[in-house]
Amino acid sequence: MNVVPYNRRRALPSTPSAALVDEIRASSGLSQAELARRAGLPRSVVNAYVKGNREPGADTLARLAAAGGLELGLLSRVPRVDNERAGRILVQVLELAEALPFRPRPELDYPRLTDRLATKARP
Repeated sequence: MNVVPYNRRRALPSTPSAALVDEIRASSGLSQAELARRAGLPRSVVNAYVKGNREPGADTLARLAAAGGLELGLLSRVPRVDNERAGRILVQVLELAEALPFRPRPELDYPRLTDRLATKARP
């Protein structure tokens, strides 16, 4: 069993952007200080990004990626919805709704909105 000293344990990134900045740093093989220097940022700012204490903007993420020799891009996402499963769940919800007891609404004690508007319109 490999035991990692306490001061060498890495905490999990707290935000998606923190994970991305840490991934850029790790895949480039650069230290935070060197990545920050190449991106033209203070090391403390990059550290705050990695810890999740600050959120970098899109332009800063692109600068960090370029400093690490990477490029950020957008990909189209495949919807995570399984249409068959969603359909089965919808059928179950509708069946449950039909099984609820029907309670007719009591008669309203105040005039309908259309009647009130009609009386206001007449001088």
